[in-house]
Order: sequence, then structure tokens, then C-alpha cells
Amino acid sequence: MKVLVAVKRVIDYNVKIRVKPDHSDVDLTNVKMAMNPFCEIAVEEAVRLKERGVATEIVAVTVGPKAAQEQLRTALALGADRAIHVETDERVESLGAAKALAKLVEEEQPGLVILGKQAIDTDNNQTGQMLAALTGLPQGTFASEVTVEGEKVQVTREVDGGLQTVELTLPAIVTTDLRLNEPRYAKLPDIMKAKKKPLDVKSPADLGVEVASRIKLLKVEPPAERQGGVKVGSVDELVDKLKNEAKVIS
Repeated sequence: MKVLVAVKRVIDYNVKIRVKPDHSDVDLTNVKMAMNPFCEIAVEEAVRLKERGVATEIVAVTVGPKAAQEQLRTALALGADRAIHVETDERVESLGAAKALAKLVEEEQPGLVILGKQAIDTDNNQTGQMLAALTGLPQGTFASEVTVEGEKVQVTREVDGGLQTVELTLPAIVTTDLRLNEPRYAKLPDIMKAKKKPLDVKSPADLGVEVASRIKLLKVEPPAERQGGVKVGSVDELVDKLKNEAKVIS
């Protein structure tokens, strides 16, 4: 079974994000970029499926600028067999990414498509669901466990009331949650081998899709600065401050 895994280039989660002085966007100057953490989980799950003999080939895919090939090489080092880069300098939104992925699903005919449930830069949590709608494939979102048996895949998903298990007929689309697995680190020999693995570059025009942004970014504001805490000398003083200053006790 072929597994298609989508990855996205985002600001490293350890980096403190800065806003441009004119508030037009986030400042990316000399900022460390990395693979979206949820996408790392998706790659790890695909690799584990291959190690169990369920998957026979893993294809990593991204939609973004030329620099995003770095994240594809990371996916190849982690265990993907080949990669496809849909290169564009446009600000890619969820629908644009889903349209490009839908065309690749049509071309590649994977048995399973795995995506991170959301990207940590936009937090939209939309691409997997939009891809399912465009392709007409069944979907299992927020997966904390994935089990493939024959032509079926069981997805245990996290919901407000606890856990829900759904059974999907392959081919299907799965989006990953944090507790699905713990991604491995790429070893140096695998990083070197990844440089020789095939990476195919396409444009949105090659796929017959338009990924241009339909949303105009008006302004970016940093979060409000948190005020420093205060020390209190007793429980009575704490209660007094909570009641009269914080207004949390009536």
C-alpha cells in the first residue's frame, strides 16, 4: 500500500515570533524554520506502517516555496521513499493546499493519506477535511491510534467525551493528533541517504490548480504583554487581592 504524507514548512516551535514594525506580517528574517510538529507525527506514523509491513511506499508532499525542500529532505531522512514538491511563492491557504493534494492523490492513487491535523502557524485545522471533500474519500480526524487491517483502517480519535473509534474503507484520509506517536530523530547516515532520494518538483499549473491567496492579510498584532506577578504575605492578603483587584471572588 502506498502512503501519501503531507508536510508543511513553519517557524520552529522553539522560536519566539516577531512581528514586523509595520505590522504587515510576521518577521521571518533569519528565523529558524522546521517541519510542522503535527506533520512530523504523520511522517512517523507512515514509517511505522511501513516497518510493520502494511505500507510499501511512502511519498512525502509539500506545497510551498523552494526552501520547503529542506522539510521534504527531512521527511526522506525519517523514512519516506520519495518526495513531491509543488513549488509556489504564493501564500498558500488550506483550500489551495487541499486542491493541489487532491490532484496528487488522483495521480498517485495512494491507499492512505496522512496529514497533521493542523499547522502551528495558521492553526486552521482545515486541509485534511477539505481534501476529503474534494476527493470524496472517507476521513478520520484527530487520530490518537491508527490500525490498518486488510481494506479497512480503524481510527481512534479524541473527542470531547473521550475516545471514539471509526472504521474507514481504504483509500482514506487520516489527520494526526499529538498522542498518536512520538516522532524519531533522523540519523546522520539517513540524512546523507536522503540527499540521493528522488524529489520531483511540480508547479500548481502542472497540476491544473490555482493556489493564490483569496484572503487579504490586513494586520498582525503580537499578543499583549503579560504583567508581572506579585508576592503576598498571607492567605488573607491573597484572598483580599482576588476579591478586590482580580474580581474573581464575589
